[in-house]
Amino acid sequence: MSFDGKTYWLVGASEGLGRALATQLTEEGARVVLSARNAERLAELAAELPGARALPMDVTDPTSVKEAAHAAGAVDGVIYNAGAYEPMRTADLDSASAIAMCDVNYLGVLRVLGEVLPGFLARGRGDITLVGSLAGYRGLPAAIGYGASKAALVSLAETMRYDLKGSGITVRLVNPGFIRTRLTEKNSFRMPMLMSPGQAAERVARAMRSSRFRTDFPAPFSWAIRSLRLLPDVLAFRLGGPPSPH
Repeated sequence: MSFDGKTYWLVGASEGLGRALATQLTEEGARVVLSARNAERLAELAAELPGARALPMDVTDPTSVKEAAHAAGAVDGVIYNAGAYEPMRTADLDSASAIAMCDVNYLGVLRVLGEVLPGFLARGRGDITLVGSLAGYRGLPAAIGYGASKAALVSLAETMRYDLKGSGITVRLVNPGFIRTRLTEKNSFRMPMLMSPGQAAERVARAMRSSRFRTDFPAPFSWAIRSLRLLPDVLAFRLGGPPSPH
């Protein structure tokens, strides 16, 4: 699939992977509509990218999402990359923080899809890319809030792939491992196979060029995480599990 001449609404575009992906898509001929909460960072990025538009938006606010979707207009595809992360163990549970992660990482997706799906269905075409995490495949240490929200996103994407078969709408799920961003700077542990935002953006763009549903990266770290689902619970919990990817 070519990006040339197509318009993508990139939600979560101001930093890290989103910022790098906006640049990658523009270089390949796409027009990007950029959304995130940080209006200043969005404006800076839009000024660097030919044809880009900045639409500040808070994915936790239904009115903000509705207004941004209306301003974006008809787009060829939407990429949901907005994310919130706080490393948190169960004994240190902060309910407000955990709920905030779920609101951004999962409920925000539903708000955005509620605005774009009707148009895609009416036109009989559309492209949806959901950026999840390898942390969504199994409960992991210190991932209260974050892991559960990403597991919900995985389930949502799988359901949508079933339900939208034959509709002309492509649904894909991209699950990265560790990416060097302001979010992973919060981690105090060693992060296996840490990628730069540019490296991760290349992987996401590659996934978007195909109609394949699921892309997990980087290998072999992604294989190790997914293999945990095959282990008996008693063995998996005895091992203690790897750190939660983000």
